[in-house]
Amino acid sequence: MDDMRSIFDEVDEAAKAKAIAEAEADVAAGRVVPHEKVAEWLRALATAYEQGLPRPKPPIPDDW
Repeated sequence: MDDMRSIFDEVDEAAKAKAIAEAEADVAAGRVVPHEKVAEWLRALATAYEQGLPRPKPPIPDDW
């Protein structure tokens, strides 16, 4: 069993850094979903009531 490996054994540092940079850019641009919307969606998953995946609101342009 010593030769068994998991996909989590090796970390692609470049891919990890890219994913973090993309996430930080999304947050900076306001492409986020409020916690309450995510919590509401998760609660709905545990019931017979199904709803769509919560999506971020488009940010308001600076020149608006």
